[in-house]
Amino acid sequence: MEITRAETQQHDWPSFPAVIALLKPITWFPPMWAYACGAIASGQDFGSAAVPAVAGIVLAGPLLCGTSQAVNDWFDRHVDAINEPHRVIPSGRVPGRWGLYIAILMSILSALVAALLGPFVLIASLIGLVFAWAYSAPPFRFKQNGWIGNGVVGLSYETLPWITATTAMTGLVPDADNLAIALLYGLGAHGILTLNDFKSMRGDREMNIATLPVLHGARNAALIACIVMALPQIGVIGLLAHENLAYHAAGLCLLLAIQVVCMIRFLRDPVGRAVWYSSIGVGLYVSGMMVAAFGLRHLALVNSLG
Repeated sequence: MEITRAETQQHDWPSFPAVIALLKPITWFPPMWAYACGAIASGQDFGSAAVPAVAGIVLAGPLLCGTSQAVNDWFDRHVDAINEPHRVIPSGRVPGRWGLYIAILMSILSALVAALLGPFVLIASLIGLVFAWAYSAPPFRFKQNGWIGNGVVGLSYETLPWITATTAMTGLVPDADNLAIALLYGLGAHGILTLNDFKSMRGDREMNIATLPVLHGARNAALIACIVMALPQIGVIGLLAHENLAYHAAGLCLLLAIQVVCMIRFLRDPVGRAVWYSSIGVGLYVSGMMVAAFGLRHLALVNSLG
């Protein structure tokens, strides 16, 4: 396999801005948001649980998600040299094997912080780290199949942070409602990950990475992404309605209806409008997560009163 320019600069050190760029702060939002949703859904008072709440958000975002980004960029450096040569590893801003070293150091730091938050949080974090490495690194390299890879990332970015937060806040395994909703939003995030695959179709084809747009074509992949995002939200609406959280269920119905309108426009030009729909549809999707979290919080408070 061809060696990138970055790998020829063995003795250079990456600058601090280059390291931050490698960890991609813009990608920290989804797991941090999911952790915040799980913390809210726990029904616990934030005054008495501020430390696990703040530490968990840092763990979910800069640490675990940052680790996953470093791992992914290291093992994708040859693909990025084709698709996005300006990234920090193929451009040489993170030279030599520093991308790998940073990924390893971030993994260790993430595990240490998780251990401070308790055994349940440590277990969930170790699962997340395994997913992060298996997604990008051989021999598993789950990202080579869009069905498997996107599913792993969705569970890592949404489900694991949510249930980790409820565990950190309560010290207990999450109840059935929290587990179900966290799982549903993790499954729906599979569609969100598919939206990101449209921009790299050329390089993915050349490197034999079977994303959904490569496997099924842009139009079919876009349709799959929309269905995968919508169905779990319908499940959440049904669960909230079953728990007599009518106002929260109605709020989710409204958010989903707006998404469907945007989906119709997206499907007319999937490649051209993938970024547009990602910015609008994903925002509506994660807003629904917070609505559901406040619904579960209300339910937890009602149940605590007897």
